[in-house]
Amino acid sequence: MTSFTLDTFLAQPRLGGLALSPDGRRLVVGVQTPGPKGTRFRTALWLVDTTGERAPRQLTRSAPGESSAAFLPDGSLLFLSARPDPDATDRGDDPPAALWRLAPDGGDPSLVLAPPGGVQHLEVASESGDVVVGAPLHPGTDTFAADAARDKARSDAGVTAQLFEDYPIRFWDHTLGPREAGRWFLAAEHVTDDPARPAIADSASAVTDDASGDEASGDDAPDPHPGDDIARLLCRGRGVLLTAGSLTPDGRTYVTAWSRLAEGASPVTTAALGEDLVAIDTASGARRTLVADGRGWGTPCVAPDGRRVVAPVTTMGVPERSQDTDLAIVDLETGEVVDLDLGVDVWPANPRWTPDGTAVVFEADQDGHRPLFHCTLDGDGRVAQVVRLTADGAHTEALPTPDGTHVIAMRSGILTPPRPTRVALGQADQTPEDLRSPVGDDPTGVEVERIVATADDGVEVGAWLVRPTDVEGPVPLVTFIHGGPRGSWNAWSWRWCPTVVATSGAAVLLPDPAISTGYGQDFHDRGWGTWGERPFTDVLSTVDAAAAHEAVDGERLAAMGGSFGGYLANWIAGHDHRFRCIVTHASLWNLPAFHGTTDLGLYWETEFGSPYEDPTRYVEYSPHRAVADITTPMLVIHGERDLRVPISEALMLWTDLKRNGVDARFLYFPDENHWVLKPQNARLWYETVLAFLAEHLDDADFERPELL
Repeated sequence: MTSFTLDTFLAQPRLGGLALSPDGRRLVVGVQTPGPKGTRFRTALWLVDTTGERAPRQLTRSAPGESSAAFLPDGSLLFLSARPDPDATDRGDDPPAALWRLAPDGGDPSLVLAPPGGVQHLEVASESGDVVVGAPLHPGTDTFAADAARDKARSDAGVTAQLFEDYPIRFWDHTLGPREAGRWFLAAEHVTDDPARPAIADSASAVTDDASGDEASGDDAPDPHPGDDIARLLCRGRGVLLTAGSLTPDGRTYVTAWSRLAEGASPVTTAALGEDLVAIDTASGARRTLVADGRGWGTPCVAPDGRRVVAPVTTMGVPERSQDTDLAIVDLETGEVVDLDLGVDVWPANPRWTPDGTAVVFEADQDGHRPLFHCTLDGDGRVAQVVRLTADGAHTEALPTPDGTHVIAMRSGILTPPRPTRVALGQADQTPEDLRSPVGDDPTGVEVERIVATADDGVEVGAWLVRPTDVEGPVPLVTFIHGGPRGSWNAWSWRWCPTVVATSGAAVLLPDPAISTGYGQDFHDRGWGTWGERPFTDVLSTVDAAAAHEAVDGERLAAMGGSFGGYLANWIAGHDHRFRCIVTHASLWNLPAFHGTTDLGLYWETEFGSPYEDPTRYVEYSPHRAVADITTPMLVIHGERDLRVPISEALMLWTDLKRNGVDARFLYFPDENHWVLKPQNARLWYETVLAFLAEHLDDADFERPELL
């Protein structure tokens, strides 16, 4: 074990993105580490032996890195990468990712498909080996050659302008264009080495649009582009909220959630949110709506028999009633829906079928953890039994093994970085078996315990308390408020790591207030649409409980949060004065203004209603109205490229704080978005936050980071 410092934390390998081979013996996991210059993270693919007999070994190496691994039936591996040269140094920009293939016996990867706009995701049919990829195209183009020609024409003319006709025009951290996402291509020929596989029709002369059915003119077609000979346009949608799909084993049908916003409906209302479930015939490209019941369908998973899909489905919220998420099974032929009565009050996510098609494995937040569940179905496809496979920790990316005996998943905890693990099917509350993988050391010098506070309405509110073990006497308390707003502190966090703060000599409180997930629908509903009430008071209840701990100095308190957590940090600043300082990151400040500048203001209308019809909640729960009452020193942090919570929120907050004489600092990242993703920026984030906390909790001089 090594001493856990900021350097140790930033150097830790970050694992995620699992792919399991058809024989179940090989697991591929992405391992992210800082690049040679330390200005970006890059991911390499590693091979993990699921039997534990062999040590993990690195499969790929390139400067841009690799992602989205998926096995073909013959055991070869597909992945995405913008890898021009394995020995190239870090680049300042990100070239588009192409589709590569690594043969079962290794060797050098071969290029399969390189659309000019890159590949965004891929899906593989488990039996046929058909591959569906998402590749954005310029409007009015159907082939990679036509897209490349359009891009060159714009570049040669020096044109960067875009003409929008639909809403929204931005999403999270990027503008929706000039290329349009939501273009799915089917690729088969040359992807595998199986000579029995049928060749794809010549897409340069037979590309169809599912909306018009027109064929590209051979006379007007641009010169062929690499990839046009092995991929044809399958279907196009606007792809506003692009959701991955699932292929039937024979590759004949692609099932996906279809955003209603993709239809360009006007006027745009909350009815346009959510997704219908559709089936796309891969031979003709014809799209058939399976379910359009007003709910939002998540990423589906096709059953091994190819006749059913299971998917999470969300009842969209309205101001009078919050959202709710369940699991449902849909018959691919009839569209019949069977809503699964799980008998457990959780929001299920990422369902996967067992190989025999008699059960579904899913994950869900529950009481400060994220366990795996095994749902066995009866002969009518309804729930026979639900077994919680794990009790502790947070589990994601569950993959049932081909022999139907285990599940491979990623496991982490508040003090445990993610690593692949194996869990036996059917056994309740077991301790997972971690696989041998290139994971770093667990942190030392800290411990975590569970505390439970009682809110003023008698409801119990859970939280984690992370404490340093090698510090004598009571230590300051720093409260981390999670974002979301729907979420839970139950996993290791690379962005808001309590261990980094705890090893600096403070305790860290991780509360799950009302509107958090994992405590039942009623607990979630307590905070729906009333952010400045119950979530706020719940946080303070947990602070009171933690401040009474013998190891905590209840007089030295700080609060910090990002996104929704930043909203609550701002609200606390104007409504409570027990904290010595507050850190607010990517935070909401002026809700009436925020609705029109965020990337998808429509989403917030499900909870707060239409601001055009009744702006009451936007005004009542806007933190900016209490700026005159703020006296607590604040550190404001924001990224210029944040489109979910635009930089305008930080600029208004900063202006209001300085105009009102508040002691404040502003850490600004021109090259970051809603998250701080670059290693050098992450270092500056932690250095600045730790210096700010030390200034106000330990009465130290503010130690300005050297590079700021």
